[in-house]
Amino acid sequence: MVIILPLGASSAHAEACPPTPWDEIGPFYRPDAPVRSSIGKGYLLSGTVRSSANCAPIPNARIEVWQTGPNGQYDDAHRATLLADKRGRYRLETNPPPGYARRPSHIHVLVDAKGFEGLVTQHYPKPGAKEATFDLVLVPEPQGKPKPGGRVDEVVRPGKSQPARR
Repeated sequence: MVIILPLGASSAHAEACPPTPWDEIGPFYRPDAPVRSSIGKGYLLSGTVRSSANCAPIPNARIEVWQTGPNGQYDDAHRATLLADKRGRYRLETNPPPGYARRPSHIHVLVDAKGFEGLVTQHYPKPGAKEATFDLVLVPEPQGKPKPGGRVDEVVRPGKSQPARR
C-alpha cells in the first residue's frame, strides 16, 4: 500500500484543540476537597483532559469540583477532587445541581496539570439531562516557566486584578 501526501503534508500532523473557556471561580471555592468520584446520584459527568497544542490526553490531571446540593446550598458533601487516569479520562457521579438566585444549574471545575496553565471553568448541565461529556482543554505553560509541582498557586479570576489564593 502506498500513501501519497500533498507536498509539505505530514502523516504525523497534529490538530490543535481550542482551550476550554475560563469562567468565574465564584465565592464558594474551598481547597482540599476529598478525593472521590461520587458526590450524588442522577447525573454523570465525564470527559478527557487534553492539551490545546495537539489534543493529546493529559494523564494524572487533578480536577476539583464543587456545586450546590439538592437544597440549592453549597456544602462539603458536594465537593470532590478527581484524578484523571493515564489516558486523561475522568468521571464524576453527582446529582443534577439546581440553579439558584438567577444562576442556571452549574458545576464549578478547577484543573491542575504539570506543564499546563491552570483552568477554572463551569459546566452547565442541560435541563433534564442525565449525563454529559465535558472535555477540559488546557494551554501548555510557556517554555521555561513551569510552576512548582504543576500546581496552580494562584487562580486569577478573569476581569479581576487580585488572584484567588489557594
